Amino acid sequence: MRMPNDFLSFFLSWMSSPRRVGAVAPSGAALADLITREISASTGPILELGPGTGAFTYKLLKRGVRPQDLTLIEYGSDFMKLLQVRFPGARVLWMDAARLTTERLYEGSPVGAVVSGLPLLNMSRRKVISILSGAFSYVRPGGAFYQFTYGMSCPVPRPVLDRLSLRAKLVDRALLNVPPAAVYRLTRRPQMKLITGSPALEPSKRIALEPTHHARDHSAAR
Repeated sequence: MRMPNDFLSFFLSWMSSPRRVGAVAPSGAALADLITREISASTGPILELGPGTGAFTYKLLKRGVRPQDLTLIEYGSDFMKLLQVRFPGARVLWMDAARLTTERLYEGSPVGAVVSGLPLLNMSRRKVISILSGAFSYVRPGGAFYQFTYGMSCPVPRPVLDRLSLRAKLVDRALLNVPPAAVYRLTRRPQMKLITGSPALEPSKRIALEPTHHARDHSAAR
């Protein structure tokens, strides 16, 4: 259960750094249900970015995710001790999510899902690219990145999706959340196999072309 001082913690953090925190209150139950809806115990290791007071983390545990399969990346020092106390079995790291490209959190790419509570709309495009490319370097094939937003469209602009070869799909909207929010699922685009060179004509097709070519030559000779 969420502790009664969560709202105060969030509000004070937002007052001190509104662009970094991005919300004046913890995410509600409706949004936590939605952003974790497609995740289960079989999803495997989960990377959570910007967990704050742990609203999504609680729901992940209720979905059957093991504490030892959770890695929480939090930049707000005021939330760190709270997360460590509430989720002693999880790995809690104090770091900027934009540094995911320079840190090696896993061996290989075992992560089944990334759950993000980061305020991407408040960030520069360069930072968003660093966060997404770093996160997807740990995501196994078929894995997904779940991002919520208070906006009306995907918080990751199309040029960024194109650059990183990602696609975004609306999962649903949590209209009961305050304020209402939406969740998007980001996944890798299917890789197209390029065929270099032009295929050689089959012998039968080359023979079929020859009479037409000779006919043009004979008619020209006349």
